[in-house]
This record gives sequence, structure tokens and C-alpha cells, in this order.
Amino acid sequence: AAKHKQIRRGVKEVQKFINKGEKGITVLAGDTQPIDVYCHIPIMCEDRSLPYAYVPSKSDLGAAAGSKRPTCVILVKPHEEYQETYQECLAEVEAL
Repeated sequence: AAKHKQIRRGVKEVQKFINKGEKGITVLAGDTQPIDVYCHIPIMCEDRSLPYAYVPSKSDLGAAAGSKRPTCVILVKPHEEYQETYQECLAEVEAL
């Protein structure tokens, strides 16, 4: 997704595009302090029926998103180039 520029990074950007109705998988970092920074994001996802999951580290999340900086939340959008992999991830996240 990072190669195709299909990732939204950071609380402000993810929040903005969730409000605009963009679809995708939201991934949140579990080690974000204080938790108030992004505690509203899961509620927004549930209201819009978007799948979301947590990972332990924001530095790992930033690296997975193709960034050198840590990030506390990303939104991975679907794209035809990696549709099969996206569907597998979507099924796993929805099973959680």
C-alpha cells in the first residue's frame, strides 16, 4: 500500500478521511501515550463499520507504512494492485 500511496498516516489525516467516508483498514499503535490522542478513532470506525486492529508498537507501525518516523494510526485503503492481499487482511481483522 505504501508503494501505491494508499496509506493515510497520523491522527488528523485518518480522522479527516474517515469523516469524508473513505473505506479501509485502520491500524492503531498500542503504545501511544497519552491514550486521549486517538481514543476517539475506534468509535469513529465502529460508527462507520470500518475494521480496525491494534499493533504493539508505533515505531513498527511507522516502518510498516514506509515512514522513518513512528506513527500512532494509519488507514490502509484498498487498491486493485494488492486486492487479494487486502482481502486476506480484511478477513483477519474482521475475525478479531
